[in-house]
Parts: sequence; structure tokens; C-alpha cells
Amino acid sequence: MNILIIEDEGPSARQLIQYLAEAEPSAIVVGLLKSIEKALVWFAQNPMPDLIFSDIELLDGNAFAIYDQVLPTCPIIFITAYDQFLLQAFQGQGIAYLLKPFTAAQLGEVLAKYHALRRSFAPAGPTLSAEVLAELSQALRQPRTYKQRFTVRLRNALHLLAVDDVTHLLAEEGVVFAVDKLGARYPLAGTLTEVEKQLDPARFFRLNRGELVNLGYIEKAEPYGKDRLAIKLKNSPDFLLTSAATTAEFRKWLDA
Repeated sequence: MNILIIEDEGPSARQLIQYLAEAEPSAIVVGLLKSIEKALVWFAQNPMPDLIFSDIELLDGNAFAIYDQVLPTCPIIFITAYDQFLLQAFQGQGIAYLLKPFTAAQLGEVLAKYHALRRSFAPAGPTLSAEVLAELSQALRQPRTYKQRFTVRLRNALHLLAVDDVTHLLAEEGVVFAVDKLGARYPLAGTLTEVEKQLDPARFFRLNRGELVNLGYIEKAEPYGKDRLAIKLKNSPDFLLTSAATTAEFRKWLDA
């Protein structure tokens, strides 16, 4: 069985590949794609796989931008960190939905469904109907709602931290912290990339591998070396730094 993976988060992709190796030792991962652009190129140059594992929210947009241009003739198992997407359209169509973080047992269940459906279809294998794709596409294009608050566990109690009060987020030693306007740090669950996808990209920007900044708390941006910027936050002595790779995009984001 040839499997294509469309996933932009390295840890999630590695975990999926590990689970697949355990559940389907004979399966071959024919591609690991991290963006819409790379997926479109891959489909133009390669035969259709037997099964696709596809994240929904990729760094360069919604994965349905791929399926608008390429009509898959194989089933897709969608993997995502969100639970607001339409589930009904997946039922009974040879499509499954895995909510991150998922377990090896959950992956085994959707693979069992795939094999059961495959046996019940014609030799050509199950296909995604245009109606199902249209329903999914319409559902996923509904206005996005972004996280408004974080629930943080501190000293055996749950605290609510409004996203509006978060000046920036940072990852240190594998833990993500939200920093509020008073400088207090709150540990969050998940990776920085997972948290980033829950926040409004018009308000939060990924400056580098370990930091996200809230537009509402930026006081100024100054040159820092040849191709980086130092970001001064309001009411804070600290500076955040863009990476060389994000500086140009950050300038565009500020001007949007």
C-alpha cells in the first residue's frame, strides 16, 4: 500500500510514520509534503497513492486548496488539531477523521475501516465523490473562529487567560509559555506550531522557531544586524527577534 502524507508539523509526521510502521509494516510512504504548493507539484508528477493522510490547516493555507485542483481517486484520512470541522461528510465515505493528538490504537481503527471499505468496493478501490468533496470544501470555508482564551492549570486550579492579554508566546525546553502584559508566564499544552494554528494570523506572527508576537503589543521594530529586526514590546524592557527567514514576511504583515 502506497501512502502519501500531507503534514507540516515535524513531530506529528514522525509520530504518524512510526504508528504506520507498526500497524502496516508493508506500507510505503511515497511522499511527505508540508505545503499546498509542494502537494500540487507532487500530484502533477506522481501516480495517485492508495491512501492519503492529510492535515487540514497547513502553514500556507487550507488543504482544500489542493483538492480544488486535484480530485483524489483514493480515500483521505484527515488529521487535524481542530474539532470544529464537519464530521458527517466523512461517515460511510471511506474517509476518516483523526483529532490530534491521536494514539496508535485510534490510527489502527481508521486503518481497519479503510481496509473494510476497500474490500467492499470494486477492484479500482474507493473514490471520493465530487459531492462529498464539495460538502467538505464548503464546510471548511465557513468563517474561522480563533481561540479567545487559554485554560491554564496552576497549583491545582484552572485559570483563564484571555488571548487579548497575551503579549507573546515562546517555547523553552519543549514547553510553550504565554506571557501576559504583566510579564507573567503561563505554561500551555501542545507545541508552539499547534498553538499558533489556533490564533488569528492577523494578530499573531511567528517571528522565529520559538516566538510568536501579538500585534497589539508591538511598540516598534528596529534593525538588528543585516537582515533581522528587534521587536520592542509595550511596557516591557525585552526585545524579540525575527529570524532572517521571517523578516521580509514580518514587514509585510505589519503593513497589512
